[in-house]
Amino acid sequence: MKIIVLAGGYSNERDVSLSSGASICKALRERGHQAYLLDAFMGLEYNPGKLEEVFDLPDGGLGIAAGIQVKEPDLDALWASRPGDSVSYLGPNVLELCSMADITFMALHGSLGENGKLQATFDVLGIRYTGPNSLGCALSMDKGVTKEIFKIQGVPTPDGTHLRRSDRHTSLDALGFRLPVVVKPCSGGSSIGVFIVHTEEEYKDALEQSFQKEDEIVIEPFIDGREYACGIFDGKALPLVEIVPKDGFFDYVNKYQLGGASEICPAQSLDAVKTAQIQAAGEKAYAALRLDVYSRADFIVDNNTGEFYCLEVNSLPGMTSASLLPKAAKAAGYEYGEFCELIIQKSMGARYQ
Repeated sequence: MKIIVLAGGYSNERDVSLSSGASICKALRERGHQAYLLDAFMGLEYNPGKLEEVFDLPDGGLGIAAGIQVKEPDLDALWASRPGDSVSYLGPNVLELCSMADITFMALHGSLGENGKLQATFDVLGIRYTGPNSLGCALSMDKGVTKEIFKIQGVPTPDGTHLRRSDRHTSLDALGFRLPVVVKPCSGGSSIGVFIVHTEEEYKDALEQSFQKEDEIVIEPFIDGREYACGIFDGKALPLVEIVPKDGFFDYVNKYQLGGASEICPAQSLDAVKTAQIQAAGEKAYAALRLDVYSRADFIVDNNTGEFYCLEVNSLPGMTSASLLPKAAKAAGYEYGEFCELIIQKSMGARYQ
């Protein structure tokens, strides 16, 4: 098959996405596919009359993947580095190459990749793509909407509220919360912009920094507990991954620096009953958000009460061979390259047959 692996993009998670895309592209090329890794934001300057050649280029576009940096990317510098004066979030020849491919493998994370807008665009243009549909992506990207849906559908989730920029001076007492709390962006991933605050001063600082990135944030009570990832494939839960950060919580640095966290799969600290309950809740969350093909639900189990809560659902989770979802898939018996191909098959079956 001719496959565009679409990664990068204009997002704080672009480095993570490029790493996911490179792993996917390598695996698909090793399995005989004409796969090419394409940065959604930078695109590819190429002779318009010879774009078909791209699928046969020997490097497969893998040179654009420079690995994950410890710091978030400088998006202003990225925009300034792109030639021309286009205001589009898609670079040159992105839509053209995706249209030529048999399918586009969505390796994007954050903003454009997970908010459903690009999936909706592809639907209109008749471009085939992997992963969840536009509606599922849009619902799961907004943590405030996700929380409201979970409460209606009976998916256990922490109490919480969302706060708009115009209401940023509202006190925690007025919101009905006490310290410590978690402040996080309504959209986004990789734990970027997540703050655990214990004092009023920390709370004010977290609000100030959060509203520099987004117009709406989510506030939740802090839960002292251990985190678990529940991968969902074709509506069924995979084995749980237990996450033990080296320091603090599972933030951007601990997720992507070598040795930042231990990730145990299948999870060892839960009994069979609790494991099954969390997996059932993961499947319920997936269905409630109208997702399809695959996703990953993140849970926390309270150290004091033993209760578990779904924190969020990632519609396009990390897909390096060492990422949480592929680890869970491997524990279920799927090797990495095989799992990538199964995602393509399920995506084709979900929408294009």
